[in-house]
Amino acid sequence: MPSPGVPLEKLGFLTIGLFDEADPRAGHETTLRIIELGEQLGFDSAWLRHRHLQYGISSPVAVLAAATQRTSRIELGTAVTPLAWENPLRLAEDLATVDVLSGGRLNPGVSVGPPMHWDDVRSALYPDTAEVEDFSYERVARFLRLVAGEPAASFAGREGVVEEWSSRVQPHSPGLRSRLWYGGGSRRSAQWAGENGMHFLTSSVVKAEASEDFATEQARQVQAFKAANPAGRVSQGLVVIPTDSATPAQRARYEAYVEARTPRTRSPQGPARMMFAADLIGTAEQIAEQLYAHAGFREVTEVAFALPFSFEHEDYVQILTDTAEKLGPALGWSPAV
Repeated sequence: MPSPGVPLEKLGFLTIGLFDEADPRAGHETTLRIIELGEQLGFDSAWLRHRHLQYGISSPVAVLAAATQRTSRIELGTAVTPLAWENPLRLAEDLATVDVLSGGRLNPGVSVGPPMHWDDVRSALYPDTAEVEDFSYERVARFLRLVAGEPAASFAGREGVVEEWSSRVQPHSPGLRSRLWYGGGSRRSAQWAGENGMHFLTSSVVKAEASEDFATEQARQVQAFKAANPAGRVSQGLVVIPTDSATPAQRARYEAYVEARTPRTRSPQGPARMMFAADLIGTAEQIAEQLYAHAGFREVTEVAFALPFSFEHEDYVQILTDTAEKLGPALGWSPAV
């Protein structure tokens, strides 16, 4: 339970990987450079968020495959891959391949539920099977079984002169199953993740269930997970913007960004009663003080702070550098070597 004097064990960051539609390569290259910088600064992990049909990374698995060849130590994760868009068998193959390439550094995070804007994309995504697709926890369970190496086919052996067939997903990466995460925003999801031997990603969005206080609800979800899986890992993903080395112009833009997003944090949003965490902005010392007062943060020993979505590359460099060199040490964290 982090508190002053109790060091934060793992420090990571999350990025959406924005790009310009007219020049998508530049944005993807910038994301890879940010991951490289994260390793150089000693971060423990770098995470990519899925953004389908938007101007953010739609294929984190492909980008992380490239990142495995440009880094050697930092853990690489997805936060999260919505399984509603994926065939669990094919995703298991892709992730195992990237894990092998990384030397066992991959931490895939997944979630379920219908795709966003389902009515708009169903005819393109599942033109013939939309009515029977299963977007429940069973889709995750099937994915878990395939990653673990349980049979995917009823046939194995030699066929013809040279073809060898396996009954399980290949390549098989033995440690991958133990590094799978579930991204959830409710106590039911947290408990399910724990009961099924997954780790738990909690972000800046949670469901208002017993109260309308974000930190209280997040803490209760983490507690539910820990009760179900005491040995599991939990990572918190708030938006954190240290300004220690920011220029006056950067600070002004950051403050305007936070101010524009603040109204949604004041009460639960929509029929699902989702609550958004307030973005944390200020010096490392000020942010550390706010985190130590945050009930959700006090329940975790690792974090993956989210980079704001719409900033420039130079802003991300400043934020990551201040996070590693100022905020991390203020939380008792030491950079990896």
